[in-house]
Formats: sequence, structure tokens, C-alpha cells
Amino acid sequence: MPDLATRVYNHNFRIDPIVRSLLDTDFYKLLMAQMIFRRHRDVRASFAIQNRSVRVRVGDEIDLGALREQLDHARTLRLSRGESTWLRGNTFYGKRQILSSEFMAWFEEFRLPDYELETRDGQVALTFHGPWVETTLWEVPALAILNELRSRAVLRDLGKFELQVLYARAMTRVWEKIERLKRLPDLSIADFGTRRRHGFLWQDWCVQAMSEGLGPKSFLGTSNCLIAQRREVEAVGTNAHELPMVYAALAGDDDAALAAAPYAVLADWQQDYEGNLLVILPDTYGTTGFLRHAPDWLTAWTGIRIDSKDPIEGGEEALAFWRARGCDPREKLAIFSDGLDIADIERIHAHFHGRMRIGYGWGTRLTNDFRGLVPDGRLDPISVVCKVVSAERRPTVKLSDNPSKAQGPAEEVARYKRVFGVGEQAALPVSV
Repeated sequence: MPDLATRVYNHNFRIDPIVRSLLDTDFYKLLMAQMIFRRHRDVRASFAIQNRSVRVRVGDEIDLGALREQLDHARTLRLSRGESTWLRGNTFYGKRQILSSEFMAWFEEFRLPDYELETRDGQVALTFHGPWVETTLWEVPALAILNELRSRAVLRDLGKFELQVLYARAMTRVWEKIERLKRLPDLSIADFGTRRRHGFLWQDWCVQAMSEGLGPKSFLGTSNCLIAQRREVEAVGTNAHELPMVYAALAGDDDAALAAAPYAVLADWQQDYEGNLLVILPDTYGTTGFLRHAPDWLTAWTGIRIDSKDPIEGGEEALAFWRARGCDPREKLAIFSDGLDIADIERIHAHFHGRMRIGYGWGTRLTNDFRGLVPDGRLDPISVVCKVVSAERRPTVKLSDNPSKAQGPAEEVARYKRVFGVGEQAALPVSV
């Protein structure tokens, strides 16, 4: 177990790149990249950083030169032989060679593409343009770099003993949460905290703590491929809103093709993958409308991920959907993943346990909960995202169940709301 305080203190001497491997990403990005590689290799797409916590001026908090240095280092990375062997030979979700030889041959030669960087009004303006299969792989490392640079800027002012006390308090906080989780019957939980983590070393520590504290029956693994490899736990993940957003943009002005786009994504995904990867993410253009018009073949899928809707409301909607389609909800899986902390998990578990299978993807409040541990909330996590903003020069749109998470030009948002039958929505605070 590393001495975290000493390692973090030594960041001041520039010995630690933030991203050291192309495997330091979430597994779902590789699964999506393979599907893009197979089906949409020539599509061009742009991604951009967005800070939803606008009160925090990230561009003023971190050094732009240091950010450029970290991004440039990430662009030098390629898969090592051992990393390639792990991806090629490991069993994921009970299947060997889930990543094909053709995709792996491409990925072994891959390097992250160029970027554009500046600051605007105290915020970081960071964008990536190029083939979709390449720009998609910037999302996780870019966010990890931004968040850790922000942490390092605060920690740089602390001495060794201050750092030791800080991490002791943070470790105690995590362990107290784990002890509460141990009381929940039939718990299934995974680490989803790469994108907004405090730092790589801290995420690695959290995964080890979860693994020891909960054991393999309750702790399913981590979304982070590098940590999964090093700690010999499962790499977990499925897909994200990015896929229907791009498919919808590629539908152009055809309203019928636009309405069909979210289901076309899942039809392609079903052909490419099997087993526990068959988890619906329905909220890109509104969960209610998605489930109302869902084709019958989706009822055979393993389950659903409840993301931007209130978890109790979203879980009840999933139960009603399965019952209406003649399914036994107790055989179905609901994964909750939006802004969870221990009290949320306890509340959801008490409400749904025994009514359906339940899983949790625990993110920021696992890997970046330093709230109140330094003055002025300078280590409090923020909601920063990296989203696809255009595909083939057409803007992408996300409506979400929470309009606070919506994106896209106003006229396109209005059109999408009309096509997908989305009426008035109640804005919820964006949980970090």
C-alpha cells in the first residue's frame, strides 16, 4: 500500500504524469469504440469540455501550461505488450476476445489525436476534432487530467503532515461508507469513478478498500481498465448517451429516422455484444417516451440503467415497463448510477430490494469525496463533463430526464422535443 501523502507531496517535483496508460480509461469507452470502429469508422465527431459547476472558474484554478503538458504526455501513450495481452486474452462478462483481433490491431497502433485549448471567461475551452473512433477516447483521460490538476493545485500548498491528516480523514470517510454498505442485503456495486476522481492513486486506493471491505460477492469491479488489470478485479461497463446522440445527428432532417435512432443503436449493440452488456440506457431523449415506444425485443434485455431521473421514480417506471410487457421484474436488473452517495444507495435499496435485481455504479462520491476537508471547499468535486457536440458537422442534442443536463442549439432541442414527445420537465440539481 503506497504512502499516499508522500506520493502526492512528490507531485511537486513533476515525477508523476496523471495518465500513464491508454488503459487508464473506462471499459465502456473501449466497448463503444469497437462498435464505432466496426460500423462508423469514417464518421467525424467533435467533443468539448463543459463545466456545469459554473461558479467554479476552473481555468483560473489550474495552470494552462501544466494542462497542455499533461495532454501532450497522454498523446505519447501506446498500449504496452502486457496491456494488449490482457485485453486480448482476458475474459470479460464470461466471454473471451470480446474485443476482436481487428479492433485490437488498430488499438495497438492508436494514439490520442490533437486538441484545441484556450480559456474563456475563467473556464477551460478544450475541444477534440477528428474521426469519431479517435475523439471518443479523449473523454475519460481529459476529464481525469482536469480533475487531478485541480486537486494538485490545492494540495501543492499543503505540507507532508497536513497531507497525511487529509488522507487519513478521507480514508476514514470512505471506510465508514463501506461499513454501511456491508449492512445491505444482496448488494452489487462497482466503481464508476474514473472521470471525476481526485486522482489515480486515490481511485486505486478506493478500489482496494472496496474489494477488501465488501468482498467479491458485493464488489463487482471497476470501470477503470488499468486498475482492473493491476488489482485483478472485473472491468465493468456497457455504453453511454454518446451513441444515440451521434446516431440521432446522423439521421439529419428525417424525423422518422431521428425517432428510430435510439433503438437503432441498441439493435447494433445487440448484434455486437451479448450477455450482461444488454443494459438499456433510455434517458437520452426521455425515459418515458423511450419505454412507451420500445420494440418488444428489448424486453429480452438484461436490464436498464437509471441515470438522470429521480432514482425512485425511474425505478418504478422500469418496474411498470417490465410488468406491462409480461416480464417478471425480479428477473430483471436496474443499475443506478447518477450522483450516488451512501444515503442514496441505502434509500434506493430499501425501496427496491426484493422487487428486482439491483446494481450500483458509484462514482464521484466514492473517488472524490473530500468535501469540507480543506477550507472554502477547494477540494469539493465539480460537475465537469466531456460530451460529443457534433457529428458530421451536425450538432448533437441531449434532452435527458433532467433539463439541467440538456445540450444542443435551442432550435434543435425544440425539434427533438417535438419528435420524441417530451413536454415540460422539472429541473433537478445536477448531482456530482
